[in-house]
Amino acid sequence: MMFNGYNEQLVQSIKNWLKEDVGSGDVTTLTTIAPGHQSKGIIHAKEEGVVCGIPVAELVFEVVDPNLSFTALVKEGERVAKGTVLAEVEGSTHAILTGERLALNLMQRLSGVATRTASFVQALEGLPARLVDTRKTTPGHRILEKYAVRIGGGANHRFGLYDAVMIKDNHIKGAGGIQKAVSRARANIPHTMTIEVEAESLEQVEEALAAGADIIMLDNMSLALMTEAVRRIKTKAPHVKTEASGNVSLETVRGIAETGVDVISVGRLTYSFSSLDISLDLNAKKEGALS
Repeated sequence: MMFNGYNEQLVQSIKNWLKEDVGSGDVTTLTTIAPGHQSKGIIHAKEEGVVCGIPVAELVFEVVDPNLSFTALVKEGERVAKGTVLAEVEGSTHAILTGERLALNLMQRLSGVATRTASFVQALEGLPARLVDTRKTTPGHRILEKYAVRIGGGANHRFGLYDAVMIKDNHIKGAGGIQKAVSRARANIPHTMTIEVEAESLEQVEEALAAGADIIMLDNMSLALMTEAVRRIKTKAPHVKTEASGNVSLETVRGIAETGVDVISVGRLTYSFSSLDISLDLNAKKEGALS
């Protein structure tokens, strides 16, 4: 499973999420099902979508009980029809039911993000603009939600405040202008780190170019204004990347891409999605009675 080296952190998060849900024990399962009862859990999609989170669900069940057997029946990132069986988990009924809700919650949310991302990617078909996410993620779930964006065919913007400089309107105000903000940042970061500047007008685009920005974000611009901004940037500094941001929707994303921007960042990928409906049904292997 690939989460950019965050597996240990993910395991700890799963333990914390299980503690939140299970607490001192699953009283319903403990009081209704015999301790040695064995079952097979069938995980299936109740609607069409792009599946994401199968290895995450597997990890949940592994944390609950390493003796559980988990078998994926579709590939991560595969688009499936309603009713498709996605995976099976086999072993202790107690363990399956204890991990069921967390595994499903994560799969449903991640599949929702991947499905939403795939719809934006499809809208951009044939155009070179790259679709990326933002930091508008659920606290504590950023690693997973950004993973789901990649599974859906998108790419990741910066992961946090630590891995790239992004000078936005409040930084510009606080620093006393774009030139001062860029100069101060450049003097205090490694040569390998990029500087992105948010611009809301052609005047700010010119300031960002003069200041030596590596990337210029064209924020909430009309298509006409964005087209002119891209033209100026590519004419004066072809090496500078352009990013479109602000109120990007499925209806507007293709028109934005047609302005010639290199990157389109979309917060809706991770904050305005619908979870995919996924369920788990038990197919009991061995009947048991409470002793």
